[in-house]
Amino acid sequence: DFDTNVEDSLEKKRVKPVDEQAEQVKQVAEPNYPKFSGPTNDRMRAVQMAMKHAWSGYKQFAWGHDHLRPIAKSFTEWMNCGLTIIDSLDTLLIMGMDEEFAEAKTWVETKLNFDQDRYVSLFETTIRVVGGLLSAFHLTGDRLFLQKAEDIGSRLTGAFDSPSPIPFSDVNMKTRKGKSPSWGSDSSLSEVSSIQLEFRDLARATNNDSYEKAAFRISEHIHNIGCNAHEGLCDMFLSTVDGKFKSDTAITFGARADSYYEYLLKQWLQTGKKIDWLLEDYKKSMTSMIKLLLRQSEPNKLTFVGELLNGRNFSPKMDHLVCFLPGTLALGVQNGLPPEHLEIAKNLSKTCREMYSTLTGLAPEIVHFNMIPGTKEPDVIIKPLDAHCLLRPEAFEAWFYLHAVTGDTIYQEWGWEAFQAIEKFAKVQYGYSSVNNVKKIPVQYKDMMESFFLAESLKYLYLLFADEPLIKLNEYVFNTEGHPLPIYK
Repeated sequence: DFDTNVEDSLEKKRVKPVDEQAEQVKQVAEPNYPKFSGPTNDRMRAVQMAMKHAWSGYKQFAWGHDHLRPIAKSFTEWMNCGLTIIDSLDTLLIMGMDEEFAEAKTWVETKLNFDQDRYVSLFETTIRVVGGLLSAFHLTGDRLFLQKAEDIGSRLTGAFDSPSPIPFSDVNMKTRKGKSPSWGSDSSLSEVSSIQLEFRDLARATNNDSYEKAAFRISEHIHNIGCNAHEGLCDMFLSTVDGKFKSDTAITFGARADSYYEYLLKQWLQTGKKIDWLLEDYKKSMTSMIKLLLRQSEPNKLTFVGELLNGRNFSPKMDHLVCFLPGTLALGVQNGLPPEHLEIAKNLSKTCREMYSTLTGLAPEIVHFNMIPGTKEPDVIIKPLDAHCLLRPEAFEAWFYLHAVTGDTIYQEWGWEAFQAIEKFAKVQYGYSSVNNVKKIPVQYKDMMESFFLAESLKYLYLLFADEPLIKLNEYVFNTEGHPLPIYK
């Protein structure tokens, strides 16, 4: 249910502009964060060198812009806020790249400007920009980053001024006006349910709970209306008009739904395990995932998570994005969830490793699985339109968690093999590039270095290879862009 009095509803959701809150900003008590001294073994050094190479190309040809085009020696804009710089702040810190971090901080201090008449994605800006700035604040104690996080955070809250508890997907940074995408009035499940870690942390760091209330209201609404049609698995779109799910959409752990499930567990952890229904919804969704979506391929019985098309028909399709799930399952087991979740996580992570068994050693964006016994088809089928590789982090993320939870070094070996493939086939003269087809050599490049390659892919590999844990999982929770935020006791 949502307020029928729209004006009253909007007033409840409205957050004061940052200048009205300046006097309220106080630093919360934080754990003693470690100081990062840099790599301690050869594999960590190799990843740090990759980060230096990526950073050098970005600095030379795209400084202050969102993304590097390393082949064209140019850049692309998306949010027009130096996205690669902000997304990389905590990676630079964790890798001990102090000189590069100082360059980045100076840019943030002197050049970063959010007062632009430009629509941005509420979700992407929250996880990358708000998350990146907050993580830098917590790792350094430098209030510059908190002030910048509150500046953009306050602007994004215009997206909450919708007719229902479901926010608009896009918001104008200058006018703070939200809008739906051009194709309809719906927002996707992952977009609206994966901003709570960041807004909660912003609220507690600034001592202004209106941020937390505005974002958490979405989670409460989804919990209240439920995903009962699929036993805790949700359709992928919700209406900003009436707040209801759009029925008969795909049920998936891939694009447009994935991080909803991730944030159920991580919100529970972030809040000190105090909100029981978050955990219950997570457990229910995992039980239903096992029942409705978990299958094995032929002939080698690879465990995978498929989809329900139109909410009914099973499809043996799995995005690389789904490789976040074994990491989340392992994190859950570390916090008291059933041991069987760890076995599923191990099996799924092995399947994610198989996605890298291509001619280039790089994983495609999407795979399909053979489920027909006795055919000559291999277990993993890569269709031509799915063969591109954006150098995504999800498999590395999963292997990082599984190594942290089990201590098994096989996950480090898998990570090293994948990293070597990146070095061989994705590294170019002025950075790294996504590739068009992982099944063809010589590779053709998409000429794009995504900010998440620096924010997540290289960071998770570096953490995976570390001799000792650099980020303690009982003190930090990683947002869905790989930015560590403190757990509140």
